Amino acid sequence: MIDYKELRTVKQLAAEAPFVTESKLRWWIFHAETNGMASALIKIGGRVYIDRAEFNKWLEGQRMAPKSQNQAA
Repeated sequence: MIDYKELRTVKQLAAEAPFVTESKLRWWIFHAETNGMASALIKIGGRVYIDRAEFNKWLEGQRMAPKSQNQAA
């Protein structure tokens, strides 16, 4: 279920998350079908809203796994 209080526009999310720019968010949205971010997006009448909770799940999924000791130099 979607909590409308968690929805953000690109501009709002970029203002809350200083590590990401509006243009980077738009790039991720443009490629959402291939990068897995589509589950965090809601499109209504030409506007795109980002579900913050789903975005955080997607972002966590992008974490790079630490190298195991066997892979180290």
